[in-house]
Amino acid sequence: MYSYLVDELPRAIAERFQLDMGRQGIMGHSMGGHGALVLALRNPGRFRSVSAFAPIVAPASVPWGQKAFPKYLGADRAAWAKYDATQLIAAGARFDGTILIDQGEADGFLVNQLQPQRFEAVCEDAGQKLSCACSRVTTTAITSSRALSKTISVTTRKH
Repeated sequence: MYSYLVDELPRAIAERFQLDMGRQGIMGHSMGGHGALVLALRNPGRFRSVSAFAPIVAPASVPWGQKAFPKYLGADRAAWAKYDATQLIAAGARFDGTILIDQGEADGFLVNQLQPQRFEAVCEDAGQKLSCACSRVTTTAITSSRALSKTISVTTRKH
């Protein structure tokens, strides 16, 4: 899928339409939102905008990713890092502009899977511009997904 979205699809579009391929943007929802973040971070200068709606931002650290990544990427957690937007930012990857994230606070996956606070924190630490129209989740001493549901407080951050 990576090479299709980065190479094949843009080439096919450029061959069929008269477009300015220097003005590409990428967006996605949920895991597709995470994919958009990863593609933008791994291909600096390629995209003029990146938007993610309810993205899984740290799949290597949440139950869904911990179940799926071994099946797709193998058991070596170090290999997962280049497919985890939060880890990419922590390792120095940057997007030239402002990353846009929109996340609804009533999303049933917010607490256990999506966890936008992880991405917000790493972006803030790294100086990566981020506009997150989402609930802000604050955690304290998380040791398991059960503990997570007990130690989360959700407040709304307005922009």
